[in-house]
Amino acid sequence: MKKTLLLSLFTLTTLAGHADEGMWMLTDLKEQNAATMYDMGLDISIDKVYCPDSISLKDAVVHFGGGCTGEIISAEGLVLTNHHCGYS
Repeated sequence: MKKTLLLSLFTLTTLAGHADEGMWMLTDLKEQNAATMYDMGLDISIDKVYCPDSISLKDAVVHFGGGCTGEIISAEGLVLTNHHCGYS
């Protein structure tokens, strides 16, 4: 019984631990992740996600107080973030 339980636990944790290359770095999107992102449903060009020389989605991410981040999602400046960041 213990062997079956341990084997089941090991199998479940092994299957759940699959990583897909870790964090996707913005500077490497074209070389490493463009095809995967398009396969997953990306509808815009990679240059609209990250382009160091022009305005792209990277410019919509904000950082404020205590390590919180957010995204500007409207022309009026509406910021989407976690609830605890708004209380800080």
